[in-house]
Amino acid sequence: MTPTQLADAVLRSVRAAVADGELPAGTGAGDALLRRPPHGGADWSTGIALRLAGPAGRPPQAVADTLRRRLAETPGIATVTVAGPGFLDIALADGAGAALLAELLALPAPPVLPEDPARDARAWRAASDERPPAGLDLLSQRTENPLFRVRYAHARACSALRGGAQLGIAPEAAAAEELRHPAERALLALLGERHRAGSAGWLVRLADAHLDAATAAPVLPQGPEKPGAVHRARLALARATATVLADGLSRLGIGAPDHL
Repeated sequence: MTPTQLADAVLRSVRAAVADGELPAGTGAGDALLRRPPHGGADWSTGIALRLAGPAGRPPQAVADTLRRRLAETPGIATVTVAGPGFLDIALADGAGAALLAELLALPAPPVLPEDPARDARAWRAASDERPPAGLDLLSQRTENPLFRVRYAHARACSALRGGAQLGIAPEAAAAEELRHPAERALLALLGERHRAGSAGWLVRLADAHLDAATAAPVLPQGPEKPGAVHRARLALARATATVLADGLSRLGIGAPDHL
């Protein structure tokens, strides 16, 4: 189950509860409000019950429990628990990572922009969630430059893909269960928030997560190591990351180089 499919399932559970009289007529669903939970034990969390409690005239935990029972029966969802004042914490069944990677690998390539460093710096400064520090050169190739880190992460992912092709290793989304390192899982989780790719700050987080994962769990075989399923999974993760980074930069009007 992908994040998009999960959001649809959350909204369907609201509509079904209204249709069956478990929630009052006119209780609108709106956005599924999916977020990464701040703690372990779940893949996603939604505060939709907190938002619906007022219109429904019921306590948030009661609304959450109504939705929990319905969501727990949805194929692709392993467990649903009510947390805190009425959040729904959702753990996905095995295969969720593979489904997400397959979805991302099927995305079309974003348009390629001509090289124009000055344009890129202007666009990044305009899009930044926080004003860049005074004196920061957005054209510099330094790690303290967030634009450089995002572009470097994209180029490094592309380099890994070229290396994989030379070794005859192809990306394989279906091998996603091989991604067991915490840094890989964190990167995969961030990719599930692809709808945020138009945010400069989120792109920095994704770039840093990719660089962390590539350092902790190298994409390609090292030394005498034999190519295996884990490398095919890591290449799929690298390709998905490159696609999302390029898409986000393109939305901001910034080029995504394959080499730096």
